[in-house]
Amino acid sequence: MNLRTRLAIAGGSVVAGALVLVSAVLYPAVDANLRGQMDGALVVAAGRAPTVAAAIKTKYMEAGAKPDFPAVPLAIGNTQLQIVPDPVRIGPSPEFVDLTPRDVAVAEGTEGSYFRDADYGGVAYRVYTAQFPGSPGALVRTAIPRSDPAPTLAGLAWLLAGSTVAAGLLAALASRLAARRVLRPVHRLTETVELIRRTGDLAIPIPADGRDEIGRLGSAFAAMTAALDGSVGAQRRLVADASHELRTPLTSLTVNLELLAENPADAQAPLLAEEALGQAGELRTLVNDLVDLARYGEAAFHTEDVRLDLVAERVAARAARRAPLIGFELTCAPTLVHGDPDALERAVANLVDNAVKWSPPGGRIHIGVEGGTLDVADTGPGIPDGDLAFVFDRFYRSPAARAHPGSGLGLAIVRQVAEAHGGTAEAVPRSTGAHLRLVLPACADLADL
Repeated sequence: MNLRTRLAIAGGSVVAGALVLVSAVLYPAVDANLRGQMDGALVVAAGRAPTVAAAIKTKYMEAGAKPDFPAVPLAIGNTQLQIVPDPVRIGPSPEFVDLTPRDVAVAEGTEGSYFRDADYGGVAYRVYTAQFPGSPGALVRTAIPRSDPAPTLAGLAWLLAGSTVAAGLLAALASRLAARRVLRPVHRLTETVELIRRTGDLAIPIPADGRDEIGRLGSAFAAMTAALDGSVGAQRRLVADASHELRTPLTSLTVNLELLAENPADAQAPLLAEEALGQAGELRTLVNDLVDLARYGEAAFHTEDVRLDLVAERVAARAARRAPLIGFELTCAPTLVHGDPDALERAVANLVDNAVKWSPPGGRIHIGVEGGTLDVADTGPGIPDGDLAFVFDRFYRSPAARAHPGSGLGLAIVRQVAEAHGGTAEAVPRSTGAHLRLVLPACADLADL
């Protein structure tokens, strides 16, 4: 069963259920109203008893006879009127329903008027019994067949039942037509997603019309496929770039090992072995950088408050031991950030290592930390203006950098770490030397520092 059919059934069921509830309230209300009108008619008819009695007396007096009230009830419209003169006796009434002790009490005035249901001649009656107005001891009874409201109630029942069924069917049809129109964007979206699944082409445009929930769903799918397309493209570029970068050291390593295998006693063997070891080290560095690049692209599994200024001081101390001919200047203000300590230290180390690589003997490196911003500036040859926008790209190496060792991934890792922590990495234009900046969201509360 498709969604349109389910919506049609749901819409019809809701309308039919609502009408059933209305019918459950309306039918008893109409029934009670008709019963009330019947009782009111009986009371009105009983109130006309003196007029009827006077007319009977006049008729008998004109005929010169003694007035005699007939035992058979008089028909006044659909109402039966019976006058029982004094004395009223308990017992069967051959012309109408039996007289009861309560009827005698009403005639004597010891009980009030009352209604009851009684059967006579196979017909169910609604009977009203009251004392004859102005004549204690006499009784007046009015009656209406209980079947009188039945046709009206039966017609009302059929009307309510038919209306419920018809309204339910119409609501179901209207719901299906409306669902067809409303779900048309979902149908188009489903077809597009199935086409993407069949072809694997994430660039197929996804319809995202309107600002309602359907439009938002289409926009979410479009954003998701765009992100997937970008991720797949980035993976393909990474594989292609990594293949290219790995090919050169692997080729050199293979050639050197082949030469060693062919001439193990050659005087150049130590040099070849040294070069092979160096190339193996380059491969190890490249593989480690690739692993870190992938790892820092994921959400950090462990985060805590980190003193960025202390991280910079530790990294600078290690770099100073490795490069004793280069001077380091630190202006680090207490700065607290929240993130992965290992990832942040790796990013700072990459920035400092890049500055060390480009600094000449006797050069100086300045490291500054303040308000979540870390600046690393050196006195090397600097970065050409045309390369400033690309220095943090993966495997990007300027023509001047290709003569130096490196994988082209160190600064890419810096940007990856920065973006994973909600920050940025950028190269700042400078007339002499290079100036690289890492910006991270700083914690507002520094009271514990």
